Amino acid sequence: MDAWAGERPAEGPEPLLTHPRYQKIRDLNKGTFGFVQLAMDRETGEQLAIKLIERGEKISKYVQREIVNHKRLIHPHIIELREVFLLPEYLAIVMEYAPGGDMFNLVVTRRGLPEADARWYFQQLIIAVDYCHRMGVANRDIKLENTLLDGTTKPLIKICDFGYSKHDKLQSAPGSRVGTPAYLAPEVILATQGTTYDGKVADVWSCGVMLFIMLAAGYPFGRPEDERLKAPRKMHVMLQRILNVEYTFPAHANLSPECQDLLERILVADPERRITMQEIQAHPFYLRDLPAGVAEMNERLCAHPETFDGPGQQSIEEVERIIREAMIGPPKLPRQQLAFDRDDLIDGAITADAVDYDRRPTVAQFSRGNW
Repeated sequence: MDAWAGERPAEGPEPLLTHPRYQKIRDLNKGTFGFVQLAMDRETGEQLAIKLIERGEKISKYVQREIVNHKRLIHPHIIELREVFLLPEYLAIVMEYAPGGDMFNLVVTRRGLPEADARWYFQQLIIAVDYCHRMGVANRDIKLENTLLDGTTKPLIKICDFGYSKHDKLQSAPGSRVGTPAYLAPEVILATQGTTYDGKVADVWSCGVMLFIMLAAGYPFGRPEDERLKAPRKMHVMLQRILNVEYTFPAHANLSPECQDLLERILVADPERRITMQEIQAHPFYLRDLPAGVAEMNERLCAHPETFDGPGQQSIEEVERIIREAMIGPPKLPRQQLAFDRDDLIDGAITADAVDYDRRPTVAQFSRGNW
């Protein structure tokens, strides 16, 4: 399945129709803040994903934060944000295209992964998230659906979404209950107005949830019997299990002692006692079959952060200038209405009463056996 697949945008907008460089191939997806088209670079023949957001009020400070944080990250396991440019009615965001689907579809199709395969993807995930953290960025929405595959025989993963991200030097400390409910760390659930938490430590929890799902083909804090509950009650039950760290390893997963130990050290309610990113990278489960040179990769990349302002690269200052111009809006013309997609909420609070958990994948979609 196409990683960018989704409901086709309503007929009408063809903003790339006369663009001199990018030629539209087809529609990919749409959401609250825009839609995505697959396009070809006429100069290189490369396929790229271009997100288009209406100029004006939809270009908020949160959209600006997402774009700027993403643009700063240049890494083999992160979808590259190539450039932004203005069209008469849209801000265009040009990104690397990953044709191999996403991790959610992979896990569902294969009904869970053998431990060796799960470790291969987990190693890549940790490398990517560690790089983000070294560059000052907490992702805050790590999940299977935001982890794309490059389409090669032994796929490489690519983190693709930074809509909830925060930079520890350039933005305020995280305090909002944002993210995807099944992946939320306890401290995020417990966040109240005026309090903050460490987004990087919360990311570690989400990485552990991803590893569990890859191995178990099920959410750690969901149960098949929850499907009989109404949405608010189902959300409350799941969040309570997260706070109490109530999960069990399914027998069919047949996990090694090293794998169980790592998961038990990640899924710890107290963020002060949770294993750190550095400790994960020294753990026997993580180190097994780790490709040569991987341990030094992030040190090399972070030693030269000026890469994102290198020759031929659009500077952060230029990106910010274009975004500010996009905030002004286009000439007054009838605007197309885009359908609502809860996954595109940026910095929205997550509460048991406010979130429609029925829109999320269910445990039944994953499960291949009894818990």
